[in-house]
Amino acid sequence: MGRDTGPVERRSRREGVELELKGARLLEGKGAMERRPYPPGQHGRRRQRPTEYATRLREKQKAKRFYGLRERQFKAEYDRAGGGTQLLRSLELRLDNVVYRLGFATTRAQARQFVVHGHVQVNGRRVDLPSAHVRPDDVVSLKPRSHVEPLVREATEMVGRVPPWLLADHDTLWGRVERLPAPEDIGAPVDEKLIVEFYAK
Repeated sequence: MGRDTGPVERRSRREGVELELKGARLLEGKGAMERRPYPPGQHGRRRQRPTEYATRLREKQKAKRFYGLRERQFKAEYDRAGGGTQLLRSLELRLDNVVYRLGFATTRAQARQFVVHGHVQVNGRRVDLPSAHVRPDDVVSLKPRSHVEPLVREATEMVGRVPPWLLADHDTLWGRVERLPAPEDIGAPVDEKLIVEFYAK
């Protein structure tokens, strides 16, 4: 499967919001949106009035980039959510996102790498699929004696607040899904209704 290997913060500038793609730089106040808060490219400073289609497309692209998914993966999540307003909840319950939200990684890309390389366990069993969905009462932990433990501990020191639908113990590198995330718990810079309208066309 192909992946985008271009400049990461350029994506945030294109969407006009901070997508949390560079964890350490963001915490240091060096995010791209703080330094150059306009779209990239030669014509980035020009003001244009987007069409309705462009507005919906940009919202879909923003959500896709925020969660770090390719087009086919994002559409699969949309279908899994029933094509309605449960899309963001479904995206939040992906294992790679939960590892990130627990503070075990500085970015979702790093969390995905930890999962793919087999460093993450769910209920004591190794799970190497970032798209695996967790449920309430599932326990997410780091594999014992994992060689990425120093990186995870470094990430936990930088994390701010763990969402209220998760419980995290950064000393033992252990977390639990307490409940399903409510809309006010998610905090993604995305208007879910515009994405539904985009796919409804």
